[in-house]
Amino acid sequence: MAKVSVTVKIFPEDPSGLQEIKAAVSGIVKISESREEEIGFGVKALVIRFLMDEDAGVDAVESKLAGIPGVSQVQVTSVDRVEL
Repeated sequence: MAKVSVTVKIFPEDPSGLQEIKAAVSGIVKISESREEEIGFGVKALVIRFLMDEDAGVDAVESKLAGIPGVSQVQVTSVDRVEL
């Protein structure tokens, strides 16, 4: 079974809540890489990359991430198949 590398951009409701959101995300997926991205006017987004089974469905994970308290929006920016 193949894995997919998924990159998501998570927009917080409050810019000061990025660390709490990151902690909540780590309870849902195993984070491979994370960084903060400056959006503008002091607003930052959290960019997270993680691996998941190809059959698991990105939509289900996106819904779980969007349900985290303090998350305004979740945007899947890339999904790439990875052969391990």
